[in-house]
Amino acid sequence: MSTPDSSVKPSFWSGIILKMKVFFKWALIIILIIGIIFIYWKYFYTYSEGYRAGLLQKFSSKGMLFKTYEGEMILSSVSSTRDVALASEKFLFTLTNKSLVRQFDTLQGNMVIVHYRQKNGTIFWRGDSEYLVDSVKIKR
Repeated sequence: MSTPDSSVKPSFWSGIILKMKVFFKWALIIILIIGIIFIYWKYFYTYSEGYRAGLLQKFSSKGMLFKTYEGEMILSSVSSTRDVALASEKFLFTLTNKSLVRQFDTLQGNMVIVHYRQKNGTIFWRGDSEYLVDSVKIKR
């Protein structure tokens, strides 16, 4: 003969276990959605886009496993009469358009204008810089 308490306990605990499974399922789904949104925002969302003008100082292929094309420009805010940058800062970038590699190789030492897209973070196979350059023009 069973007591009334023994028949209530298994269904009570099974109800709690079922509710906990549903809770953890929804919690996992929400965590995955937040993770996907964060990864998109951090690595694929374009934070800013624009143009930079300056002297193309360095351009090279870098990387141990994934080779990327990295460049460095000197952005001068004040120039002297002899085309020497007096007050300057460096603009480090990664080249995304591989068809421009030959053009960048020949433009070192020249004043150029580049179009860039800035991401919030870097991914190792995409390069070392948040700034991704996709076009270049010679500054006249």
